[in-house]
Amino acid sequence: MDATSAPHRIPPEMPLYGETNHIFEMMQNMLEQLLIHQPRDPITFMIHHLQRDNDHVPRIVILGPPASGKTSIAMWLCKHLNSNLLTVENLIGKEYSPLAAAARKHYQKMKGWILDGIPETREQALMIQTRGIVPRHVIVLSAPDTVLIERNLGKRVDPLTGEIYHTTFDWPPASEVQSRLVEPLGISELDTAQRLLEYHRNIVRILPSYPTVLKVISADQPCVDVFYQALTYVQTNHRSNAPFTPRVLLFGSVGSGKSLQAALLAQKYSLVNVCCGQLLKEAVAENSRHGRDIQPYFEKEIAVPDSIVGKVLGQRLGGHDCIQKGWVLHGFPRDLDQAHLLDHLGYKPNRVFFLNVPLDSIIERLTLRRTDPVTGERYHLMYKPPPTMEIQARLLQNPKDAEERVKFKMDLFYRNSTELEKFYKQAIAINGDQDPYTVFEHIESGIIRPLPSKVL
Repeated sequence: MDATSAPHRIPPEMPLYGETNHIFEMMQNMLEQLLIHQPRDPITFMIHHLQRDNDHVPRIVILGPPASGKTSIAMWLCKHLNSNLLTVENLIGKEYSPLAAAARKHYQKMKGWILDGIPETREQALMIQTRGIVPRHVIVLSAPDTVLIERNLGKRVDPLTGEIYHTTFDWPPASEVQSRLVEPLGISELDTAQRLLEYHRNIVRILPSYPTVLKVISADQPCVDVFYQALTYVQTNHRSNAPFTPRVLLFGSVGSGKSLQAALLAQKYSLVNVCCGQLLKEAVAENSRHGRDIQPYFEKEIAVPDSIVGKVLGQRLGGHDCIQKGWVLHGFPRDLDQAHLLDHLGYKPNRVFFLNVPLDSIIERLTLRRTDPVTGERYHLMYKPPPTMEIQARLLQNPKDAEERVKFKMDLFYRNSTELEKFYKQAIAINGDQDPYTVFEHIESGIIRPLPSKVL
């Protein structure tokens, strides 16, 4: 493009294609692999790299002291993610298979890898990195030494299957299995204390190698809870360096606070605040071509046809400011047909949020709202009561805030929300029944971070 002709009107299809197909991340990964492996034939190497399609397979390191349960967590993740489990034992057991070579071999496979207890020292961590073995997620399990020593003393092993059991937490129900369990070597209190000392010396030198991909999880809790925390983390994508233009869609019943959240997002991130209802009012006020089509429906107080709404909305979302800055849309779509219409127009949101608020809270928020007809000041009988009895006596309630009408709108919203949630599969549900700025923080977190990976 000619730089002198800026600003450029980039078609919305271009950034949408790039985001949908992760073009930026694909190019970044290819460049990373080229610099690591430095192949003689870069073109052939890139072709093979793309054919493997393994940029998003698991690359996980699980570290932790003895008896922290890292092997159990690694095995469960391996089964859940259908990945390869690599331990020091099974790597050493392979003849002529050094650590880095074996890890690289598994890295190149479609399933990815999970390293259990590797690296054990800083030297191993540096050696792995120099060979191009870079984890995407590093989990460190942590627990007090007294807890770990107690756990280790109860460990038992099935010599037939290699399964690990515990006399307190995981005793097998079958008497046949119980009878053949044996106490493994090196689990005495003195042996465990020595291994813990060695671990603490090494781990403080290993952790600085993974500053941006590290998560510490307390192992002093039920193993299932540890597993789900680990699973949630490894399915979370790290923040990307790719250019990102937010296209945010807010769903919520009347009184859920979506207008306030849209205003906060627009203010902080310079997004275009697009309220569908306000757009239609502005079109009528401007007496535009679409406004003249809308006017009769406003006069009769009936819903404006989707075809007209789609034209007004498409014209606004297609504006240069929306394409350049991004937008936050609320008030549309209200049902599945309107969602299909928005999708057909080509305006696909990349973040969708549902603000869930209970019916009782909505009724409390709306039915207690009042307006002073003299000053136009708005009050709420619970959260912002009028300062004097004189003002309170003249307050009026908007007919739209009557309890019957609120319940009707809530029922209509929830009848359509189930279908909308299925249509927008990557939508994020947020508890809207809390402080507005707390809600905003949750929405903000969902925007600046990539969407979580789907469960494999």
